[in-house]
Amino acid sequence: MIYSTATVPVNPEGEAKLTRAQVWKGLELKARDARQFLPAGLCTRCDVTEESATHFVRDATIGGADLREIITLEPQRKVTFFQATGPREGAIINELFEDEAGDLQLKFYCYLGLRDKEPNGPEEQAEQAQFDSDKGYKAALLSTLKHTREMVAEGRI
Repeated sequence: MIYSTATVPVNPEGEAKLTRAQVWKGLELKARDARQFLPAGLCTRCDVTEESATHFVRDATIGGADLREIITLEPQRKVTFFQATGPREGAIINELFEDEAGDLQLKFYCYLGLRDKEPNGPEEQAEQAQFDSDKGYKAALLSTLKHTREMVAEGRI
């Protein structure tokens, strides 16, 4: 089983301040089309294929892998990506919250397994190391915030 987590401050010193509403809008847009929010070239296809009152489904190619995700939104708070098909099974969560000091934070965490691979085997261990590295999900959080700031500056959010 893979468990990984990363938390970054939304408004580090020296960056244009983002509100909760602005970050939330960025997270919603990312959930619908990750291509512009993730590091360049990581997501090459991302299409919403189904939509209901409680969730939507997207088909994407991320890191060269085709996958289907069922996505739920808890407004202003949390986006959950359930891995329906693809190399992984489980859930990836992006959560927006205030820390003890009242500062806005963006957190990633996941509980995943690799389909058809030995639990805690070499493939899962390699995936765990990738997720926990500086090029893993922390980089995706920082990329999401960077792009959200750009969209705010351009008046698109």
